[in-house]
Amino acid sequence: MWNGQDIDVEAYFGRIGYDGDASPTLRTLRELHRAHVLAIPFENLDVALGRGVPLDVKSLLSKLVGQARGGYCYEQNSLFAAVLERLGFEVGGRGARNRSRGTVLPPVTHALLVVTVDGEPWLCDTGFGSQGPLEPVPLRDGAVVEQGGWTFGISTEADGTQVLRSLRPEGWVDLYAFAPQTLYPADFTVMNHYSSSHPQSRFVGQVVAQRTSPGVRWGLVRDELTTVRTDGTVERRRVPANELGRVLSEVFAIVMEQSDLVQLGALGVG
Repeated sequence: MWNGQDIDVEAYFGRIGYDGDASPTLRTLRELHRAHVLAIPFENLDVALGRGVPLDVKSLLSKLVGQARGGYCYEQNSLFAAVLERLGFEVGGRGARNRSRGTVLPPVTHALLVVTVDGEPWLCDTGFGSQGPLEPVPLRDGAVVEQGGWTFGISTEADGTQVLRSLRPEGWVDLYAFAPQTLYPADFTVMNHYSSSHPQSRFVGQVVAQRTSPGVRWGLVRDELTTVRTDGTVERRRVPANELGRVLSEVFAIVMEQSDLVQLGALGVG
């Protein structure tokens, strides 16, 4: 289903710095998820540059592994799904509606995974950027987990909608909501087309780069860099166009060609 036969497992393991067990166990799933999130940043730079975003496994390996780039949800979770499938895990996709933007009601455009281990479903999401989980979250109503100082929970609404939530200083905040319907790579392709090309997509026409780790999260949108720590402190600063390359490299471990940086820097003006 996820073309796991095309995965170069050793190259992927090298990219995320993983040298542990490869059997399809919960421990392996947790360790792979954490290693992936810590190593591969969230970014939309190809979309911002007006380029296509292919989701076939060979293209994902070339970009996220071979070029040591990052990607957004469709890329990250498609790659992770292919790896898990190759290792023998049971993997299904889901489509979610982002609730982290207040009262705005966006379309269902976020892609995540549900991985079943020993009959138990786990929410896996290596592609929700700085707000996403470091490790799988048990997909059962009322579940609460702490991961590196960040706390996540699952709630189920009356109509069966499941919600990933995050505990903040002000209380619980919904991140996204999704139905229990299984999605497939073709569905990810449709959502990816909207997110990479529709004028109302938040990824078109602006720079987005994010990274999460135990204790601290970083997010760059257009020319504003935000740093959030587990104690609730938030720092914001403007990134001038001539500093964009350094910030992408030092904060997000993303290296771009100078010609690309000139185009990306121009998007932050205004």
